[in-house]
Amino acid sequence: MAGSKRRLPFFPWFSGAVLRLAAACTTRVKVEGLENIPESGPALLVCNHCSNADGMLLMAYIVPAMGRPMGWLGKEEALRWPLFGWGMRQNGVFGVRRGAGDLEAFKMAKSVLDAGRVLAIFPEGTRSPSGALQEVKEGATLLAVRSGAPILPIGIVGSGRFWPKGKLLPRPGRRMSVRVGETFTLLLPKGGDRHESLRLATAELMRHVAELLPPEQRGFYAGTVEPGSRP
Repeated sequence: MAGSKRRLPFFPWFSGAVLRLAAACTTRVKVEGLENIPESGPALLVCNHCSNADGMLLMAYIVPAMGRPMGWLGKEEALRWPLFGWGMRQNGVFGVRRGAGDLEAFKMAKSVLDAGRVLAIFPEGTRSPSGALQEVKEGATLLAVRSGAPILPIGIVGSGRFWPKGKLLPRPGRRMSVRVGETFTLLLPKGGDRHESLRLATAELMRHVAELLPPEQRGFYAGTVEPGSRP
């Protein structure tokens, strides 16, 4: 397993162990493709998002496989909350000031990658109510292109049934899968209109995620997947 020679700091290790125990008590999780996780260097992890369970699944199964903490972006004020904020920092959350705008968040995200760390983002920005991929904005594409970091696509299957958007608690018994794809790098197509280049690069970014999902979860990016492709 990639990262197996590394030792996680105690808190990410403990958080992952608790979350795996919780998963074992409420559901069954199948994890595929851990051999694709890079052992070192920067990586931009991009994942679909349809449930509160998604981040927990990454912490429970992907972080231990990497053997190093994963970076996340969060509200700066939340990091000041007693105990909870400390726990967020120990799990790799970086604070971004509310109202500071996308530019500061972008700079913070790029600095994580420039430092050779792993950063996890959900390009959709918000949970999909249907469980299918939504159209994403260009921020993730710009971050990938300007950082030059390898991109690690992850597809989570079934989390929308396990813990649907708008539900206070999960529904035990629904099975889920976490599928890790192969790393790739993203370049903007040369020439032509910049906006069109960004659109095409964004579609390429999300194609790698869509390929890891069943047809009913590919949503807006279903057309980017080759006919007959199977996750």
